[in-house]
Amino acid sequence: MITKRSIERVTETARIEEVVGNFVNLRRRGVNLIGLCPFHNEKTPSFTVSPSKNIYKCFGCGKGGDSVNFVMEHEGYSYIESIQYLAKMYGIQLEEVEVSDEYKKSEEKDQSLFIINEWAKNKFSHYLFNTQYGSKVGLAYFKERGFREAIIKKFDLGFALDEADALTKSAMETQYNVELLKELGLTSQSNRDFFRNRVMFTIHNLSGKPIGFAGRIMGKNDKLPKYINSPESSIYNKRKTLYGLFFAKNEIRKQDFCYLVEGYTDVISLVQSGIENVVASSGTSLTTEQILLIKRYTSTIKVIYDGDAAGINAAVRGLEMIIAESMNVKLVILPENHDPDSFIQEVGTSSFQEYVEKNEKDFVLFKVNLLLKDAENDPIKKANVLKDIIKTLSVVREPILRSMYVRECSNIMKIDEKIIYNEINKLIKTEIKEKNLKRLRDENEDLKTDLTIAGGDEDKEKISQTVYQVSDAYQENELMKILLTKGCKIYNKETGELVVDRIISEIKNNLQFLKINCI
Repeated sequence: MITKRSIERVTETARIEEVVGNFVNLRRRGVNLIGLCPFHNEKTPSFTVSPSKNIYKCFGCGKGGDSVNFVMEHEGYSYIESIQYLAKMYGIQLEEVEVSDEYKKSEEKDQSLFIINEWAKNKFSHYLFNTQYGSKVGLAYFKERGFREAIIKKFDLGFALDEADALTKSAMETQYNVELLKELGLTSQSNRDFFRNRVMFTIHNLSGKPIGFAGRIMGKNDKLPKYINSPESSIYNKRKTLYGLFFAKNEIRKQDFCYLVEGYTDVISLVQSGIENVVASSGTSLTTEQILLIKRYTSTIKVIYDGDAAGINAAVRGLEMIIAESMNVKLVILPENHDPDSFIQEVGTSSFQEYVEKNEKDFVLFKVNLLLKDAENDPIKKANVLKDIIKTLSVVREPILRSMYVRECSNIMKIDEKIIYNEINKLIKTEIKEKNLKRLRDENEDLKTDLTIAGGDEDKEKISQTVYQVSDAYQENELMKILLTKGCKIYNKETGELVVDRIISEIKNNLQFLKINCI
């Protein structure tokens, strides 16, 4: 167990603005610093850091505390792990005394998983640089891709031998638990190596620890997938992981925007060329959790896709989630037959950045023009395009931004703005009713039972109408509660706007009500 003296030294040394600054994009406001809270989704900063008091506080969700509390909450660490993290950050040598067996067992598993992954990372690196086959096949592949040795070592790239159980045997000889090897996906259920004859990409968490691996097969084999990834474990959640974010986070905060690409090699190639604020979605479709990870450091994402049809379609499918999180999205389509890796190696860093600046497009307007091009002069197809665009516009939460999009779409599609607004409002109203219906179902067991009663279509229609009436009444009651209890309180300290003013503004814009957080 860590001594009290060591813990006191860590808590006295750690500066809250430095600790939080590793994860949240902060800007100064008076004597304090503010930013978007990393613990809940918000559009207006309510997260405050006080250097003088050495604490943080979110006035939105209520979370607060010192540096240790922040690391525990943000990283999901235990108290001891948070102390160890801060000690490492500030170069403090911790004094420890013997702990009980019970405590050791409670901390043992995850620590063991990290240790095994660290060992495997070093083993893959050894196979790459220090074996004849690894150098001939794996290292040669990376060098053919144009990767220098420094970047290979920075990203902990490696190689898995073309042998049945080389890694597993070595791990067992080192007395690592084979069940933990299986949980991490390093060993199969038949005690064979999961990764064989593949170049290896190490996946790191935000603290730089190896939490998983991706392996690309060497040679052509139609029977095997080109890439395979570690399975999820207690230390690796694909939905909450972005490849390269550990290396990119400081530069993303500094540049105030993030390049989002598709592949591991795209990230490595751009970083080697001097563009460090770049991440990839780690072998999965883009998730809300990954978007919120980026949002901790910037509100602007520039998404770079390959210049083929598949890349363009992927762009259209994936970016509405980013807009829904009130982020600024720019889309860049590369020339045909190019990905970020090949393009930057062909044209160089300066030309790559110039191309991005000249060709970055607003996603919503890009989607409108793309869909209209496919629809041509077909009225039915155009109507479907309008429905698709309205769905996209309905997730834009910022009133000013939405109004600009509506005006542009109205001009492009030659449709009255009122029609577009009416359709958006219908969609939002339906969404609100559906959310309230779900809430009512969860909160009112009697109503939930009624809704599941078997009956004819006529009975079901009556039930549905009753629910929607209750849903509207529920909204009215909630609104009245807010007006009576918080109406005269300040909603925005900077502008002096009251809660009642905010509600009137929202009603005028016919938008979804926002949760009121009073000051």
